[in-house]
Amino acid sequence: MTLHLAVALDGAGWHPAAWRAEGARPDRLFTPGYWAGLVAEAERGLLDFVTFEDALGLQSSRLNEPDGRLDQVRGRLDAVLIASRVAPLTSRIGLVPTTGTTHTEPFHVAIGIASLDHVSRGRAGWRPQISGHPDHVAHFGRRPPFPPQDYSGDRDPVFGEHVLGLFAEAADAVEVVRRLWDSWEDDAEIRDVATGRFVDRDKLHHIDFRGEWFSVKGPSITPRSPQGQPPVTSLAHDTLSYEFAARSSDVVYVTPRDREDAAAIVESVRAAEAAVGRTEPPLRIFADLVVFLDSRDAYGRKARLDDLDGAELKSAELDGAELDWDAHVFTGTPEELAGLLLEWREAGLEGFRLRPGQLPHDLVAITRALVPALQNAGAFRTAYETVDLRGRLGLARPASRYAA
Repeated sequence: MTLHLAVALDGAGWHPAAWRAEGARPDRLFTPGYWAGLVAEAERGLLDFVTFEDALGLQSSRLNEPDGRLDQVRGRLDAVLIASRVAPLTSRIGLVPTTGTTHTEPFHVAIGIASLDHVSRGRAGWRPQISGHPDHVAHFGRRPPFPPQDYSGDRDPVFGEHVLGLFAEAADAVEVVRRLWDSWEDDAEIRDVATGRFVDRDKLHHIDFRGEWFSVKGPSITPRSPQGQPPVTSLAHDTLSYEFAARSSDVVYVTPRDREDAAAIVESVRAAEAAVGRTEPPLRIFADLVVFLDSRDAYGRKARLDDLDGAELKSAELDGAELDWDAHVFTGTPEELAGLLLEWREAGLEGFRLRPGQLPHDLVAITRALVPALQNAGAFRTAYETVDLRGRLGLARPASRYAA
């Protein structure tokens, strides 16, 4: 079975000190050329897709509030706009931006992702993300402040009622977006100059969605895009988010610590699918890993980044205290990482989303060393076989739910 492989792009890399490393380009972080170069490199490596991180507040080393730090990257460009900018410069790689569901209208998201799918000719995806941070609420002024939430490392933490509501709201937001994507049938556009008919009004549909959080009449203002339904992806750490993914997503990113943990998580995801009565094709399960790759001294390079950072570390009583990542951190050679991915695949994973610790260094190591190692093992493609992202993920193109 050929592995699916994606990369998650964020700033100068996932290590908070990556912008200070040799070879980093902090002066270009907010330029289109920076992002175009990264995505072109990912396409050179035949990766399935790239994701673009986003949030509705400045980055912070603290979970529930700003940290006031000035020694880490702060600020970002809009993820959907980055993807739209690089789309014409690429031809095969999938482009999956993140948008919030908590403070963003699903109508705006629907037309933005559909437009990206048109611009990229069928390579768009979407990652919806809740926004439970109290400081994000203050940017919009339309909700009462959220209480601080105690997120633990537990796979099943006890969430407050507002977090349960945010996931339920996100599920409704995804449903609205999907209905809007279907609100134009594939052949709704006539464009008949002789008769003066541009669209067939009978093939544009009101979605008439009414829920606790949204009331959306439709139809969309954007014609149905090449994929019909761009793939929806989500990051999940626990039962609540597994069930959200089972209801709303096509791909889920999970965060196992080792092969045994991966097998347990796959089992939990499949149980979540059964619990919510999923009727769609099974979720494609990708594991997230933060990676520091070097053929000579990956540990030394990561240690230098850790020394530069000076971030708050885990409590001193923990052996080998280091930055608190939500995903497994791999440090080693690309060949060693290839072996780990092939081992973890046996747990039922269909792919991996790698988070490069430092850009562009670790991205280049993925495309020019890890990919060849996987190809030599017969576990990764040697050419793109499909243009559209759904086809690459083995997802059939759905018909509009409103088509007669």
